[in-house]
Amino acid sequence: MLSSLALSATPFISLGDPAKYQHNFTHFDYANPNAPKGGTLRNYALGTFDSLNPFVLKGTKASGLELVYDTLLVQSLDEPYAEYALIANDIQLDPQNRFVIFGIDPHAQFSDGVKITAHDVKYSFDTLMQKGSPVFRQYYGDVQEAVVLDDRHVKFSFKDTKNRELALILGQLQIIPKHFFEKHGFDKDPLLVPVSSGPYVIESFAVGKKITYKRNKHYWAQNLPAQRGQYNFDRISFDYYKDDSVALQAFLSGAYDWRFESTAKVWARGYVGKGIEQGRIIKKLFKHALPGGMQGFFMNTRRALFKDARVREALFYAFDFEWANLNLFFSQYTRTKSYFSNSIFASKGLPEGQELKILDRYKKALEAYDPRIFTTPYLVPTTNGADKLGSSRRENLKYAQKLLKEAGFVVRHNQLIDPKTQKPFIFSILLNNQAFERLALAYAKNLKVLGITMQIQKVDLSQYTNRVKKFDYDMIVGNIGQSLFPGNEQRYYWGSASAKQNGSRNYAGIANPIIDDLISLVISAKDRTNQIAAVRALDRVLLWGFYVIPHFHSSNFRIAYWDKIGMLASPPYGFSPYLWWDRELKGP
Repeated sequence: MLSSLALSATPFISLGDPAKYQHNFTHFDYANPNAPKGGTLRNYALGTFDSLNPFVLKGTKASGLELVYDTLLVQSLDEPYAEYALIANDIQLDPQNRFVIFGIDPHAQFSDGVKITAHDVKYSFDTLMQKGSPVFRQYYGDVQEAVVLDDRHVKFSFKDTKNRELALILGQLQIIPKHFFEKHGFDKDPLLVPVSSGPYVIESFAVGKKITYKRNKHYWAQNLPAQRGQYNFDRISFDYYKDDSVALQAFLSGAYDWRFESTAKVWARGYVGKGIEQGRIIKKLFKHALPGGMQGFFMNTRRALFKDARVREALFYAFDFEWANLNLFFSQYTRTKSYFSNSIFASKGLPEGQELKILDRYKKALEAYDPRIFTTPYLVPTTNGADKLGSSRRENLKYAQKLLKEAGFVVRHNQLIDPKTQKPFIFSILLNNQAFERLALAYAKNLKVLGITMQIQKVDLSQYTNRVKKFDYDMIVGNIGQSLFPGNEQRYYWGSASAKQNGSRNYAGIANPIIDDLISLVISAKDRTNQIAAVRALDRVLLWGFYVIPHFHSSNFRIAYWDKIGMLASPPYGFSPYLWWDRELKGP
């Protein structure tokens, strides 16, 4: 249950356990309230940007725009499901979960000094729902309307009472200035520099090359408990690089201050030079407790080639994780076996208890979908990781051949042929990240044994982004992260409506009424036990659909940074460089 008391105002909201921080807390434990203000945090970004509007589908947005727009509430990073006062300083939740009322802090103001009111909150919600990316219409789809009660209070009414997390996710609503966008237009000029509701304003930018944010020294919320000790740098900049190898060399030469390393080989061998030798560059693993989600080869089932689940399963059996982990990734990863990996929501073994009861509702349809859902634990194929075609890999490929034969394909002159069309089995994987090219090449080699040709198509970030938005690909490397409280966002990932919605993250084009129903059960779960069962049922059905060839995950963030940066221990449920400070400055 939500811990906000019935129609009595509280400065926090929590799902599940009581909020860690109560009324009189002074700062989050993971923030340093004595951190000095000043200096510059230099970041890097890959690719390009041509938009300063993060809310619309068109264009490629600049990095760091979250610094410009504050939310109604702010999530703590050392507990799973709690949010605290920011623009809204009191929350009144209806005990029947029919509505929530947010009270706006009377001190809240935009960077131009104009007060933030309930009218701005309603304008933000209505504008994002009507003109923003489709994700907002999915995310807030259970909200009936926003109504201004007075200058300080806005009421969000819900379509039904089942969605337990709706008040919490409304707290994540970013607030935009009504007076500014009504004058200049919300979506007319993608490079319009906005008035800020957050701790920083845009100071300067060069399209596709660099953007710099300047700390608003009159930021009204800098001493609020949920913000104290954060956003310490006077300036935060992002320099853009076309290639990550070039970006790495720039980091090693001191061009920027820190980087997140996504490539295991680079982490193991790429950090060399004086900065490393002198101990000025620090490499550190930041352990976290976040769900791993699902990264993998996503097959676009909108394409005829991937509509048959037997074909998708065959391609699944051609992927050799053990070889890749040993030879490409220095054994740094764990194989992903769930869409909710590294969490209590991951399905395991055979369905039982409440999960089985849920699946039994759809037993006839699920037995037609794949009867193994009820009889067989979901297992990923394994090998010994050897370079040679060992017995385990050979058996996996034999099983893949069997599935392809059942699906009607035949082999002629070492090519897999569809007798219906007389066309060979050829498809392409769309990439924009060089780090995945080696993995794709290894996968293509295994597919070739099956008579399948997988072509690697590399494009720049702009082309890649546009094509993914339009689902113009056969296969991509997708990555769907998961929250600690799965809910509305699942519609955007796997729901039938999102399969036809350009810009959604339903990369595989999943459109299945059972999955739609299971998503609804996740959203409407009345308590934690029912939520876990519903998510596990959803996970199991997704896995047996073979929409994705799962990759791998890690429970650590790989971070390298120059020793000018000061920091406390990283919180378990998030990572933020905006908690850091410049060690070369003296504190207050």
